[in-house]
Amino acid sequence: MGGAALPVRLLAAEDDVCAAAGRQPIREAARLPLRCRACRKEEDRAEGRRVIRSQEMEMRDEKLLAELIRKVNMSKNNFKKWVKSANTTTYASFVATQEIVKHRKPFTDGEYIKEAFINISEHLYMDVKNKNEIVQKIKNMPLSAKTVKDRTLKMAENISKQQIQDINSVMAYSIACDESKDIGDIEQIALFCRYVNSFGPQEELIELIPLKDQTRGEDICKAVLDFLTAKKINTNLLVSVATDGAPSMRGAQKGFVALLQKALGRRLLSLHCILHQEALCAQTFPPECTKVMDMVIQIVNKIMAKGLNHRQFRLLLDEVESKYSDLLLHNKVRWLSRGEVLKRFVTCLEEVKTFLDSKELTFAELEQPEWLEKLHFMVDMTAHLNTLNTTLQGKGGTALHMLEEVLAFERKLTVFVKDLQRGTLSHFPSLREFKQSHDTINLEYFKSAITAMQSSFGKRFCEFREEKTTLSFPVTPLEIDPSLLNMTAFTGVNQPDLEMELADIADKDLWVSKFKCLTATLEDVARQKAILAQNHKWTDIENLPKQDKLVFETWNAIPNTYINMKKYAFGVLSIFGSTYVCEQVFSNMNYIKNKHRSRLTDDSLQACVKMKVTSYSPDVQTLCTEVQEQKSH
Repeated sequence: MGGAALPVRLLAAEDDVCAAAGRQPIREAARLPLRCRACRKEEDRAEGRRVIRSQEMEMRDEKLLAELIRKVNMSKNNFKKWVKSANTTTYASFVATQEIVKHRKPFTDGEYIKEAFINISEHLYMDVKNKNEIVQKIKNMPLSAKTVKDRTLKMAENISKQQIQDINSVMAYSIACDESKDIGDIEQIALFCRYVNSFGPQEELIELIPLKDQTRGEDICKAVLDFLTAKKINTNLLVSVATDGAPSMRGAQKGFVALLQKALGRRLLSLHCILHQEALCAQTFPPECTKVMDMVIQIVNKIMAKGLNHRQFRLLLDEVESKYSDLLLHNKVRWLSRGEVLKRFVTCLEEVKTFLDSKELTFAELEQPEWLEKLHFMVDMTAHLNTLNTTLQGKGGTALHMLEEVLAFERKLTVFVKDLQRGTLSHFPSLREFKQSHDTINLEYFKSAITAMQSSFGKRFCEFREEKTTLSFPVTPLEIDPSLLNMTAFTGVNQPDLEMELADIADKDLWVSKFKCLTATLEDVARQKAILAQNHKWTDIENLPKQDKLVFETWNAIPNTYINMKKYAFGVLSIFGSTYVCEQVFSNMNYIKNKHRSRLTDDSLQACVKMKVTSYSPDVQTLCTEVQEQKSH
């Protein structure tokens, strides 16, 4: 066929095949040289190879994409694991910080704990497969001094928010306020708040407020009101305030309490700390008895002031197998100190005489019966006063309970006088023992001393006596005339509605039985407490049910149809009877801010003290999410 032209029908058929194969039609390529069938087949095979290569490339790209996605997912998982690990180490650092602060240790102890933890883990997890991973996590835990400080401030702030939220949601609250200097001569105001939330009565340190300048009543009042305003605490719910007897606190015109009531525009239940009043009554011994105490302090100091004398005296006590191994130094600040010092001195009296004779130290009073009988009388009376003081201390005691203890002691003083009149001395064991070895003792003198003390007790605790009906309401509401209740401070209680609720509940046996059961339970607890106190088992007393908790549980079971009764009961239950909690805080404050940590800032001190005494737990999980994650350096 050579170069002859193809028939038109063949060209048309070829055009259709080319079009189907996606190639240029032959008709359009008429100007090109004609090709043979073998050439066209080679072209088709080449085209097939190109298609196969294209498919292989697509498959390879898909594999590469799948591998890339796998690596991205793996990276995401590793990131999630790192974040989770960082969260656990952050949480652990908060827990460690909490333990450091609760044990009143310095911030720098975080590094010491971490180092000890690492060294211990090296041996403790020696047989554990992932030991290195565990040790590494400990190393990653941030516990530098700055981190511990920051964690402490954050947790204290979180607790403050919880406290304020609870205070603003309760029916009523009360405050206790006292002041004391820290080691840096800064006056610190301890502001405590007592309230009843859904978990029961709470006594919480709200703030430790520093006063850098003067400490007048107006300064204290301004500092407290500024704090309450800044934290948006509702002062309309405030029922009562308890303070010590200092003029700056209880001055009639310019004292803190008077100025606070003036600022609020209403009267509050104002109570002078019952413990401070009891301590003042205990100081009413006759001048001769006071001189006895002074002489005892002088003798004790003579023995203990010099190291050699002190060592030799303790050696003497050890040789004679004395009940005590040493004497005690008197501390005027401690309420129980005087009684404990006298008791131990009398027990070791013969050893004291022997030691003084060996040192040629003469104290003629130790041989005078008149002086010695006063000494033994002081031992017995201070022991009774210490027992009263101990029952007034601690948390969980209601103001009514404290008042009842004081009133009971007043009656006991009458019993003491009668005991002296009879000469039996049943309640004066030390004086009775002294009398057995001596012919006569001046009982009339001791009677007059107790009568003077009884008179001092009778003149004090006036505000408690006046409010006894009000303070009794949570325990015996059905036995009280509502017209005798103090309604001035309870702004949220409607007196007419309260009277109607009392009338309505009086014949409801279901609710009346609750109060009868409460009375029986309180009697049982009081009986157990008296027996334990008689045997000086003070630790066991701490484990007894708290009175305020028992009262709360009873009222919490009463329905809200008696809402005014509940508001009044919870308001009374919130009243502070003493500033014991403030004194306790100052002890912690002086331990935390000591001569080794005298540069501790006010914010850090407040946070450390709050973390130590609070019953709240910080929301560590929330705090962890707010902290920027970083590894320990």
